[in-house]
Amino acid sequence: MISSLKNVILIQQIQQRKDPNIETMINAKMLELGENSSEIRDLYEYGNKRKAEIGEDKVMDFSLGNPNVPCPERVTRSFIHLLEETGPAALHGYTSAPGYMEVRKAVSEYVNERYGIECEPSDFYMTAGAAASLAIALKSVCNEGNEVIVFAPYFPEYRVFIENAGGVAKEVPVRTEDFQPDFHALKKALGPETAAVIVNSPNNPTGAVLTEESLKELAQVLDHAQARFGNEIILISDEPYRELVYDGIKLALPAHYYDNTIVCYSWSKSLSMPGERIGYIMVSPKAKHRQKIFSAVCGSGRSLGYVCAPALMQYVTAMNLGVTSDLEEYAKNRQLIYDIVTGCGFEAARPDGAFYLFVKSPSGDGKEFSERAKKYELLLVPSDSFGIEGYVRISYCVSREQIERSEEAFRALAADYGLADN
Repeated sequence: MISSLKNVILIQQIQQRKDPNIETMINAKMLELGENSSEIRDLYEYGNKRKAEIGEDKVMDFSLGNPNVPCPERVTRSFIHLLEETGPAALHGYTSAPGYMEVRKAVSEYVNERYGIECEPSDFYMTAGAAASLAIALKSVCNEGNEVIVFAPYFPEYRVFIENAGGVAKEVPVRTEDFQPDFHALKKALGPETAAVIVNSPNNPTGAVLTEESLKELAQVLDHAQARFGNEIILISDEPYRELVYDGIKLALPAHYYDNTIVCYSWSKSLSMPGERIGYIMVSPKAKHRQKIFSAVCGSGRSLGYVCAPALMQYVTAMNLGVTSDLEEYAKNRQLIYDIVTGCGFEAARPDGAFYLFVKSPSGDGKEFSERAKKYELLLVPSDSFGIEGYVRISYCVSREQIERSEEAFRALAADYGLADN
C-alpha cells in the first residue's frame, strides 16, 4: 500500500514538472502554417461555403488555378490500357527512387527533340508534381541562411518551400508596365549568400512570359554575380505553364541561356490532371557540377520523403508526351474575361500565357478590392500574398458560362467604384 502511494506521488510530481501546453510538443512554424492557410485556399473554401448557402450558379469563383478543360481522351484510354494490361506490381509498386529508368529515358528523348536540350535520362528525377519538384530543388541547393531571390509577384508557396529548406526569401520587384524583371534591383539584391533565383514563365499570377531579351540579360547578370562572389548561383525555372502561351508567342526557355539551371515541371496544367501529382526535375546538362547537383536532388528527395513518384502516373505521362488538353479553350476564356473586365473600366495586364488575369485595384488596395467584390459574389484573389500590393488575380480556367455570367457582377462592381464603361 505504501509502495503504491509512493508511486502515485512520484507520477504526480513528474506531471507537475511537465509543461501542459501542447504547443511545446510540436513545431511552432508548422503549426502556424497549418492554422493559417493561403489566401487562395481561404477564398476557395469561402466560395464552397457560399455555394452551399445560395447555390453554385450564384457564385463566380475565380480563386483557384484548377483546370476545367477535360483531360484528353487519349490519356484516359492510357489509364484503362495500363490497368487492364499491366501487372499490379509494376503499376502499384515502388519504382527506383528517381523514377523508372524507361520513363526517364522517354522524357529525356522528348525534351531533346522538342526543346533541343541535350539531356540524359540521368538528368531527370520524377516527382509528385511541381510542388514536390520545387521543394526538392530548393532543399538540394540551400544551406542554412542562404538567400533565394524571387521576382514579385510570385506564387506564395515559394516562400514556404524556401524557408523549409533553411533559406531566406528575398523579393525583387518586376517592372509593372510589362512584368519583366527589374535588373537594376536584381543586381543590388545579389550577394555572396545568394544560392538560387526562381523564375516562373508563363507567370502565376500575371500571365507574363519572359522574353528572350530578359533571359539573355538575366543570364549575363547571374554569370557576372557568380564570378564576382565566387559561388555558383542556381536558376530554378518553374515551368508548369510551359505549353500555355498565346498569339503564336515562342516561349524562351531559361536552360537555353544559363548553364546552372534546374527545371521544375508538372503535367498538371497541360494534361488537366492536377490531382494526379506527377512532374519532374531536370538538371541542365550544361550545369557546372551536373552530377553533384543531381546527387543533391536525390538526397533532398530522400530527406523529404519524395521518392518513387506514382508508378501509374509515370507510365501514363510517358505514353502521352507532347499531348495536351484543348488549350485553345483557355485562349477563348482569356479574351472573354479580358474584354469583360476592361470593358467595365478596370485596368488589367493582357496575359501572354498561363490562365490568370492580373487586375489593378481602383482603390490601390488589393484586399479591399477582393472584399468589395464579394458583395457581388465575385471571388478574386488579392495580390498581397503574391508579394505585391494593389491588384487581384482572376483565374480564368473556369467554365465559359461562369465567365459570361460574371459580366453583370463586374459591371455592378465597376459602378460601385464609379467607373464608366469603355
